[in-house]
Amino acid sequence: MPAAPATTLLNAPEVGRPEAATSPSFSPLYAQIKALIIAKLQSGEWKAGELIPSELDLAKRFGVSQGTVRKAVDEMAAENMLVRRQGRGTFVATHAEQKVQYRFLRLMPDQGSEALERQLLDCRRQRAPAAIARALQMRTGDPMVEVRRLLSSKGAPVVLDDIWLPGDLFKGLSAERLNLHRGPFYGLFETEFGVHMIRAEEKIRAVAADAESAALLQVPVGAPLLSVERLSFTYGDKAVELRRGLYSTASHFYRNELN
Repeated sequence: MPAAPATTLLNAPEVGRPEAATSPSFSPLYAQIKALIIAKLQSGEWKAGELIPSELDLAKRFGVSQGTVRKAVDEMAAENMLVRRQGRGTFVATHAEQKVQYRFLRLMPDQGSEALERQLLDCRRQRAPAAIARALQMRTGDPMVEVRRLLSSKGAPVVLDDIWLPGDLFKGLSAERLNLHRGPFYGLFETEFGVHMIRAEEKIRAVAADAESAALLQVPVGAPLLSVERLSFTYGDKAVELRRGLYSTASHFYRNELN
Protein backbone atom coordinates (compact mmCIF):
# COMPACT_ATOMS: atom_id res chain seq x y z
CA MET A 1 0.00 0.00 0.00
CA PRO A 2 1.30 3.55 -0.72
CA ALA A 3 2.37 5.51 2.33
CA ALA A 4 -0.12 8.00 3.75
CA PRO A 5 0.69 11.59 2.85
CA ALA A 6 2.51 13.61 5.45
CA THR A 7 0.34 15.92 7.53
CA THR A 8 1.16 19.63 7.43
CA LEU A 9 2.04 20.99 10.87
CA LEU A 10 0.71 24.35 11.90
CA ASN A 11 3.06 26.76 13.67
CA ALA A 12 5.94 24.29 13.37
CA PRO A 13 9.22 26.16 14.01
CA GLU A 14 11.55 26.30 11.03
CA VAL A 15 15.27 25.65 11.31
CA GLY A 16 17.13 28.90 11.82
CA ARG A 17 14.05 30.79 13.02
CA PRO A 18 14.57 31.33 16.78
CA GLU A 19 11.86 34.00 16.78
CA ALA A 20 9.29 31.21 16.34
CA ALA A 21 9.93 30.11 19.91
CA THR A 22 8.81 33.50 21.22
CA SER A 23 5.65 33.69 19.13
CA PRO A 24 2.41 33.65 21.20
CA SER A 25 1.05 30.87 18.96
CA PHE A 26 4.16 28.68 19.28
CA SER A 27 3.81 25.21 20.73
CA PRO A 28 6.52 22.53 20.91
CA LEU A 29 6.69 20.24 17.90
CA TYR A 30 5.97 17.13 19.98
CA ALA A 31 2.80 18.82 21.31
CA GLN A 32 1.65 19.42 17.74
CA ILE A 33 2.27 15.74 16.94
CA LYS A 34 0.32 14.78 20.05
CA ALA A 35 -2.59 16.95 18.87
CA LEU A 36 -2.49 15.26 15.46
CA ILE A 37 -2.56 11.79 17.02
CA ILE A 38 -5.47 12.79 19.25
CA ALA A 39 -7.30 14.05 16.17
CA LYS A 40 -6.85 10.61 14.58
CA LEU A 41 -8.23 8.96 17.70
CA GLN A 42 -11.14 11.39 17.79
CA SER A 43 -11.98 10.70 14.14
CA GLY A 44 -11.99 6.96 14.78
CA GLU A 45 -9.07 6.18 12.48
CA TRP A 46 -7.58 4.14 15.34
CA LYS A 47 -10.24 2.67 17.62
CA ALA A 48 -10.06 1.62 21.27
CA GLY A 49 -7.85 -1.43 21.71
CA GLU A 50 -6.30 -1.17 18.23
CA LEU A 51 -2.61 -1.05 17.39
CA ILE A 52 -1.46 2.33 16.10
CA PRO A 53 1.37 2.70 13.55
CA SER A 54 4.93 2.44 14.81
CA GLU A 55 6.85 5.53 15.88
CA LEU A 56 8.94 5.26 12.71
CA ASP A 57 5.84 5.10 10.50
CA LEU A 58 4.28 8.04 12.34
CA ALA A 59 7.49 10.03 11.99
CA LYS A 60 7.44 9.48 8.22
CA ARG A 61 3.74 10.28 8.04
CA PHE A 62 4.06 13.56 9.92
CA GLY A 63 7.47 14.53 8.54
CA VAL A 64 9.24 14.76 11.91
CA SER A 65 11.91 12.81 13.80
CA GLN A 66 11.18 9.55 15.56
CA GLY A 67 12.27 11.14 18.85
CA THR A 68 9.58 13.82 18.48
CA VAL A 69 6.93 11.16 17.96
CA ARG A 70 8.26 9.17 20.92
CA LYS A 71 7.92 12.18 23.23
CA ALA A 72 4.31 12.71 22.10
CA VAL A 73 3.48 9.02 22.56
CA ASP A 74 5.18 8.93 25.97
CA GLU A 75 3.01 11.80 27.17
CA MET A 76 -0.17 10.17 25.84
CA ALA A 77 0.77 6.89 27.52
CA ALA A 78 1.28 8.73 30.82
CA GLU A 79 -2.21 10.21 30.38
CA ASN A 80 -3.73 6.74 29.74
CA MET A 81 -4.71 7.53 26.16
CA LEU A 82 -2.25 5.00 24.75
CA VAL A 83 -0.79 1.77 26.16
CA ARG A 84 2.68 0.48 25.34
CA ARG A 85 3.09 -3.32 25.22
CA GLN A 86 6.64 -4.64 25.19
CA GLY A 87 7.46 -6.32 21.91
CA ARG A 88 3.97 -5.71 20.49
CA GLY A 89 3.69 -1.98 19.94
CA THR A 90 1.45 0.84 21.13
CA PHE A 91 -2.31 0.46 21.41
CA VAL A 92 -5.25 2.80 21.94
CA ALA A 93 -6.21 2.54 25.62
CA THR A 94 -9.52 0.85 26.34
CA HIS A 95 -11.69 0.49 29.42
CA ALA A 96 -12.27 -3.13 28.40
CA GLU A 97 -8.72 -3.97 29.44
CA GLN A 98 -8.71 -5.70 32.80
CA LYS A 99 -6.02 -3.64 34.51
CA VAL A 100 -7.56 -0.27 33.62
CA GLN A 101 -11.27 -0.95 33.29
CA TYR A 102 -12.07 0.27 36.79
CA ARG A 103 -9.46 3.03 36.95
CA PHE A 104 -12.10 5.72 37.54
CA LEU A 105 -13.66 3.78 40.44
CA ARG A 106 -11.61 4.54 43.55
CA LEU A 107 -13.66 2.83 46.24
CA MET A 108 -11.62 0.06 47.84
CA PRO A 109 -12.49 -2.47 50.58
CA ASP A 110 -10.70 -2.14 53.91
CA GLN A 111 -9.18 -5.57 53.30
CA GLY A 112 -8.36 -7.43 50.10
CA SER A 113 -9.86 -6.66 46.71
CA GLU A 114 -13.20 -7.31 45.07
CA ALA A 115 -15.36 -6.79 42.01
CA LEU A 116 -18.50 -4.87 42.89
CA GLU A 117 -21.89 -6.19 41.80
CA ARG A 118 -24.08 -3.90 39.71
CA GLN A 119 -27.84 -3.38 39.93
CA LEU A 120 -29.55 -1.11 37.41
CA LEU A 121 -32.38 0.85 39.01
CA ASP A 122 -33.49 3.06 36.12
CA CYS A 123 -32.59 4.21 32.61
CA ARG A 124 -34.70 6.84 30.91
CA ARG A 125 -34.51 9.49 28.20
CA GLN A 126 -35.62 13.00 29.08
CA ARG A 127 -34.87 16.69 28.55
CA ALA A 128 -31.79 18.15 30.22
CA PRO A 129 -32.46 20.60 33.05
CA ALA A 130 -30.34 23.74 33.12
CA ALA A 131 -27.69 22.56 35.63
CA ILE A 132 -27.05 19.25 33.86
CA ALA A 133 -27.03 20.90 30.43
CA ARG A 134 -24.52 23.48 31.59
CA ALA A 135 -22.13 20.85 32.96
CA LEU A 136 -22.34 18.77 29.76
CA GLN A 137 -22.02 21.80 27.46
CA MET A 138 -25.54 21.25 26.13
CA ARG A 139 -28.60 23.47 25.82
CA THR A 140 -31.38 23.32 28.37
CA GLY A 141 -34.02 20.92 27.06
CA ASP A 142 -31.64 18.92 24.86
CA PRO A 143 -32.25 15.15 24.99
CA MET A 144 -30.22 13.24 27.56
CA VAL A 145 -30.10 9.79 29.14
CA GLU A 146 -30.38 9.44 32.91
CA VAL A 147 -29.18 6.25 34.59
CA ARG A 148 -29.42 5.22 38.24
CA ARG A 149 -27.64 2.18 39.62
CA LEU A 150 -26.35 0.55 42.79
CA LEU A 151 -22.95 -1.06 43.29
CA SER A 152 -22.81 -3.67 46.04
CA SER A 153 -20.14 -5.54 47.93
CA LYS A 154 -21.11 -9.07 48.99
CA GLY A 155 -24.78 -8.13 48.72
CA ALA A 156 -24.46 -4.88 50.69
CA PRO A 157 -24.95 -1.62 48.69
CA VAL A 158 -21.93 0.70 48.81
CA VAL A 159 -22.44 3.14 45.89
CA LEU A 160 -25.56 4.88 44.59
CA ASP A 161 -24.80 6.42 41.19
CA ASP A 162 -26.84 8.93 39.20
CA ILE A 163 -25.44 9.32 35.67
CA TRP A 164 -26.36 11.82 32.94
CA LEU A 165 -25.28 11.41 29.31
CA PRO A 166 -25.87 13.53 26.17
CA GLY A 167 -28.73 11.96 24.23
CA ASP A 168 -27.22 12.60 20.80
CA LEU A 169 -24.12 10.54 21.66
CA PHE A 170 -26.02 7.67 23.25
CA LYS A 171 -28.90 6.99 20.90
CA GLY A 172 -30.30 3.54 21.57
CA LEU A 173 -28.91 3.23 25.09
CA SER A 174 -31.53 1.40 27.13
CA ALA A 175 -31.98 -0.56 30.33
CA GLU A 176 -31.91 -3.76 28.29
CA ARG A 177 -28.52 -2.95 26.75
CA LEU A 178 -27.07 -1.96 30.10
CA ASN A 179 -28.30 -5.15 31.76
CA LEU A 180 -26.90 -7.34 28.98
CA HIS A 181 -23.43 -5.77 29.25
CA ARG A 182 -20.90 -7.38 31.58
CA GLY A 183 -18.20 -5.10 32.89
CA PRO A 184 -17.90 -1.34 33.41
CA PHE A 185 -20.22 1.04 31.62
CA TYR A 186 -17.24 2.81 30.07
CA GLY A 187 -16.36 -0.34 28.16
CA LEU A 188 -19.87 -0.39 26.68
CA PHE A 189 -19.75 3.31 25.88
CA GLU A 190 -16.60 2.97 23.79
CA THR A 191 -17.48 -0.29 21.99
CA GLU A 192 -21.16 0.38 21.29
CA PHE A 193 -21.26 4.17 21.03
CA GLY A 194 -17.69 5.17 20.17
CA VAL A 195 -17.40 7.43 23.23
CA HIS A 196 -14.08 7.00 25.01
CA MET A 197 -13.63 8.50 28.49
CA ILE A 198 -10.02 9.62 28.79
CA ARG A 199 -10.03 11.81 31.89
CA ALA A 200 -12.29 13.04 34.66
CA GLU A 201 -12.57 15.80 37.22
CA GLU A 202 -14.07 15.08 40.63
CA LYS A 203 -15.49 17.06 43.53
CA ILE A 204 -15.68 15.21 46.85
CA ARG A 205 -17.45 16.19 50.03
CA ALA A 206 -18.99 14.60 53.12
CA VAL A 207 -22.81 14.54 53.31
CA ALA A 208 -25.51 13.00 55.47
CA ALA A 209 -27.82 10.36 54.00
CA ASP A 210 -31.34 11.59 53.28
CA ALA A 211 -34.34 9.26 53.48
CA GLU A 212 -34.14 8.09 49.86
CA SER A 213 -30.41 7.41 49.73
CA ALA A 214 -30.48 5.83 53.19
CA ALA A 215 -33.15 3.36 52.08
CA LEU A 216 -31.24 2.41 48.91
CA LEU A 217 -27.86 2.12 50.62
CA GLN A 218 -29.36 0.40 53.67
CA VAL A 219 -27.91 2.86 56.17
CA PRO A 220 -29.62 5.00 58.82
CA VAL A 221 -30.95 8.43 57.85
CA GLY A 222 -28.20 10.92 58.63
CA ALA A 223 -25.39 8.36 58.23
CA PRO A 224 -22.17 9.86 56.82
CA LEU A 225 -21.66 9.35 53.10
CA LEU A 226 -19.02 10.47 50.63
CA SER A 227 -20.47 12.49 47.76
CA VAL A 228 -18.39 12.19 44.57
CA GLU A 229 -19.36 14.32 41.58
CA ARG A 230 -17.45 13.34 38.43
CA LEU A 231 -17.37 15.09 35.08
CA SER A 232 -15.80 12.84 32.43
CA PHE A 233 -14.26 14.01 29.17
CA THR A 234 -13.44 12.49 25.81
CA TYR A 235 -10.96 13.72 23.19
CA GLY A 236 -10.89 17.47 22.67
CA ASP A 237 -11.89 18.03 26.31
CA LYS A 238 -15.55 17.46 25.46
CA ALA A 239 -17.66 16.68 28.54
CA VAL A 240 -19.66 13.50 27.89
CA GLU A 241 -20.78 12.28 31.31
CA LEU A 242 -21.86 13.77 34.61
CA ARG A 243 -21.98 11.31 37.48
CA ARG A 244 -22.99 11.92 41.09
CA GLY A 245 -22.24 9.04 43.42
CA LEU A 246 -22.97 8.54 47.11
CA TYR A 247 -20.43 6.21 48.71
CA SER A 248 -20.92 4.27 51.93
CA THR A 249 -17.51 4.01 53.56
CA ALA A 250 -18.29 1.88 56.62
CA SER A 251 -16.10 -0.93 55.23
CA HIS A 252 -14.53 0.85 52.24
CA PHE A 253 -12.31 3.86 51.61
CA TYR A 254 -11.69 6.23 48.71
CA ARG A 255 -8.19 5.71 47.32
CA ASN A 256 -6.23 8.09 45.11
CA GLU A 257 -2.64 8.37 43.93
CA LEU A 258 -0.85 11.70 43.86
CA ASN A 259 2.20 12.33 41.71
